[in-house]
Amino acid sequence: MILCCGEALIDMLPRTSPKDEPCFAPYAGGAVFNTAIALGRLGAPSGYFGGLSSDLFGKQLVETLDASNVDHGFCPRGDRPTTLAFVTLTDGHAQYAFYDENTAGRMLAIEDLPDLEGKVDALFFGGISLVSEPQADSYAALCAGAGDLPVMIDPNIRPGFITDEPRYRARLEKMLERADIIKISDEDMDWLKTTPEALLAHSTVILVTRGADGVDLVTSEGTTRVAAKKVEVVDTVGAGDTFNAGFLAGLRRDGLLDLGALTAANLETLAPAAELGARAAAITVSRAGANPPWENEL
Repeated sequence: MILCCGEALIDMLPRTSPKDEPCFAPYAGGAVFNTAIALGRLGAPSGYFGGLSSDLFGKQLVETLDASNVDHGFCPRGDRPTTLAFVTLTDGHAQYAFYDENTAGRMLAIEDLPDLEGKVDALFFGGISLVSEPQADSYAALCAGAGDLPVMIDPNIRPGFITDEPRYRARLEKMLERADIIKISDEDMDWLKTTPEALLAHSTVILVTRGADGVDLVTSEGTTRVAAKKVEVVDTVGAGDTFNAGFLAGLRRDGLLDLGALTAANLETLAPAAELGARAAAITVSRAGANPPWENEL
């Protein structure tokens, strides 16, 4: 199982009622949640780990995981509320109002961490769950204790969410040092003041996203560009999350999802996994919202 560890939330998207009144519609979301959903749809054994509420929105998240064949058996359940993200659009640009205090996800404690021995093949971390405490410290502890499991991280840094920058930097840098696979953008690297070459001092594979130009696959051997697939873009919501899932699913398909095989892999053998990620992401951007493709759509 590939276990995706991080935020699950409800995006409250702006709509208009039949009486022409402004209202909001609830959609299951969150970057790490989306990656777990995409993995399940791509046919990889997928798991999700994060704090889930027993409220009506928590039930919606569970139903969404079940519908995409994602195991959520490691998740602690409780009566704290689900994180809500209310979205408003101004000249087409999304703005978010987060309701995250004392929620089931944010209050994930180190005591909630599961015993993964013999049950998980790889771990994925990322998103805003690495910012807010105590969950961020809990995920950092899970990452540090991953043993010989391959770890992938997509930091997806959102400076506007960061309230304690020195603490966040210190936590994230330690997690990146542990990561075997890092997907990162130019903006992330600028904020971290790092480069792919610097990240390779600790990691095996660096994936640098280039938007419509594709992704650079970087190893100690060098760099190769995997082109993005040309499609008519509806929106880019969930594209990066779907790419992450496709890359991990591709590594598993090709027998590269363990530390020994990953370390021995070269650019030629890693490229098909990145190409699968790009193909899956292209389908996601061709339709509205975070709606990753099923395996039979590829």
